[in-house]
Amino acid sequence: MKEDASGLSRRMFLRNSALGFGALMSGYPLLQGCSSNEEGGSQVSSGGKTLKSCYLPITDATPIILAHELGFYKEMGIASEKPVLIRGWAPMAEAFMAGRFNLTHLLAPIPVYMRYSKGFPVKVVAWDHINGSAITVGKNSGIDSYADLGGKQIAIPYWYSMHNIIIQMIAREYGIEPVIQDKNAPLAKNQLNLFVMAPPDMPTAIASGAIDGYIVAEPFNAAGEILAEGKIVRFTGDVWKNHPCCVAVMNEKDLADRQWSHNVIQALVKAELWALNNVEEAAHILSKDGARYLPLPEKIIKRAMMKYDTESYGANGGTGAIQHPEWHTQRLSYNPYQFESATLHMIEMMKKTRMEGDLSFLASLDPFTVHRDLMYTAGVEEAAASLGGLAQFAGVDPANPFVREEIIAI
Repeated sequence: MKEDASGLSRRMFLRNSALGFGALMSGYPLLQGCSSNEEGGSQVSSGGKTLKSCYLPITDATPIILAHELGFYKEMGIASEKPVLIRGWAPMAEAFMAGRFNLTHLLAPIPVYMRYSKGFPVKVVAWDHINGSAITVGKNSGIDSYADLGGKQIAIPYWYSMHNIIIQMIAREYGIEPVIQDKNAPLAKNQLNLFVMAPPDMPTAIASGAIDGYIVAEPFNAAGEILAEGKIVRFTGDVWKNHPCCVAVMNEKDLADRQWSHNVIQALVKAELWALNNVEEAAHILSKDGARYLPLPEKIIKRAMMKYDTESYGANGGTGAIQHPEWHTQRLSYNPYQFESATLHMIEMMKKTRMEGDLSFLASLDPFTVHRDLMYTAGVEEAAASLGGLAQFAGVDPANPFVREEIIAI
């Protein structure tokens, strides 16, 4: 059987896809066992506390993974266990709240829910990355433009996600009503049905025609392109310029140990800067061909982190995924600072976004209060200064690096 360069033929992919990407992720258990540093030395940190982190198998987790893998925690005197892979947002959030982990990455709206609906003292200590997501559709979906989203079934990774916020922003712009209903229920031509699906299952679902498309983080858009013959119709960073998506979070009580927590944040920020300047090497480390943190080959991870050209994705001759080449954004990039303007806009958009569950807590939220309560910026400010300044990161105005204007153009 002829195989493509990724090492997985499309026929093999479809044959093995009855359980979604579970076939590809065999060997990636729900909770991988923790392990200490390779040299075995649980080097005692200044506070005597070991860093325990977890991640979903997406490129959003890059800083948390690389800070451990490249020894940046160790450089800061932090003993760290190998990051633990978890396959779902809900179990990861629950494990973090239960105190099993003292560092993780979460979709940016989840900490809002945690703090203001559940009363959990979570703090966002850094953005993990910017952009890094897309809308991918099946080859027989009939979706060629955003107006075609009407009457379609689109999967999202979680209700409290930037993906849900952005797909509904697009739908409203085109006069399409987002609804939440059973996939077998009748759907009007001006309605878009949204439902939660695990990211690893999404490429399989468009390949089989079970859904029309999905909006999700990488590398599952690149996997959809290569393994499922899907098409990316919009990069989210081309809708909301350099938007946050996943953020690094800690329990507020751990910030009381300022030296320990700031050392952790310093390692994360250093990992983002390293990833920004060493994209190919970062992709190799994350991939199955490297340190095996993500369940896909290097070719797919590189595409997910690097391929962003107008020949393939532009409005003239491409898929239309890039409408704003003048923005000079990237498919995936890095900026650790939690800009107030982004927090304000996220809260405003959350109030307009349909989600399952009790959303009453959102009505009384003041965006400025949320930013002040939820975003711990001191660690990033200190780390950026020690590494040469925030202006080294993507999407920063060197003249005013800690302030930005949110640019949205659907």
